[in-house]
Amino acid sequence: MGSTVTPAPERAGAEPMRAEPVRAEQTQAEEARPRNAIDRAVNDYLQHMGVERGLAANTLSAYRRDLARYANYLAACGPVRPGDVTRRHVTGFVQALSDGSDGGTALGVRSAARTVVAVRGLHKFWALEGMTTADPASDVHPPMPGKRLPKAISVDEVTRILEAAGTDTATGLRDRALLEFLYSTGARISEAVGLDVDDISLQTEQDGPAIVRLFGKGSKERLVPLGSYGARALDAYLVRGRPLLAAKGKGTPALFLNARGGRISRQSAWTILKAAADKANITKDVSPHTLRHSFATHLLEGGADVRVVQELLGHASVTTTQVYTLVTADTLREIYAAAHPRALG
Repeated sequence: MGSTVTPAPERAGAEPMRAEPVRAEQTQAEEARPRNAIDRAVNDYLQHMGVERGLAANTLSAYRRDLARYANYLAACGPVRPGDVTRRHVTGFVQALSDGSDGGTALGVRSAARTVVAVRGLHKFWALEGMTTADPASDVHPPMPGKRLPKAISVDEVTRILEAAGTDTATGLRDRALLEFLYSTGARISEAVGLDVDDISLQTEQDGPAIVRLFGKGSKERLVPLGSYGARALDAYLVRGRPLLAAKGKGTPALFLNARGGRISRQSAWTILKAAADKANITKDVSPHTLRHSFATHLLEGGADVRVVQELLGHASVTTTQVYTLVTADTLREIYAAAHPRALG
């Protein structure tokens, strides 16, 4: 194991790792500290990862940096052989990664999690190779980043975007129909651009309300109702817009067409939404997925059951959908704080 701590390169299959600043006194301590059995066992693991697992040089360098910090932490705590390390040592190191109590730089949640993964791999290797009789890191899990709440915009902001989209041209009618469709159904953008004309059934006296057939992840099919605003926008596009666009193409069955008569792309849909948001003076970062998040949030705020929203969104598990309830709970707290006479002291 080298004695110099190197900057963190990118690991294969993970987000780029930022180089962590190293304190001068920490580097000097590493150079002065004699190598022990743990250092040699760490080096065995790194050789295994490089030779037998074939890790890239940058990835191996990242492991070396992470485990150099771990070895120095253990040396300061007392263990000198792999078998001396206990779960308490491992959890103490995890804490040191967060607060820098080992003399190193305090890491963010994601960087600390990557280091813990390296430590877990090290102990698993030691146990499998018979260097230790147990794996003290087996049930020590990396710190988890906070759950990111979906970004939703208000009903008023959605309305402004929809009303800003489109003119009475063929492409304008398409733009309005596309954005109305995304908000009315909560469809993923890939689902929307992949639609064919036959996947839509607009409202008739015989058939009832409009409905759309969507194909989600894994080609899983679901039926989603289409609101009256979305149905009217689609009807206007199908009657007055799509025929003009289709005449420029080669007869594709796609529902939403580009200016050349072919199927519209996801990138084009992003451009359409961004243009409408700019026209509506919406300064927030808005994407097609924002309309999907807003669709779910507004349904729950209106009293829809979470399992109904799950079905509409095409989520395999209700757990995925329940993240939206956190958003509506925040809204409820704000309303309560503003409206209840004894909410605030």
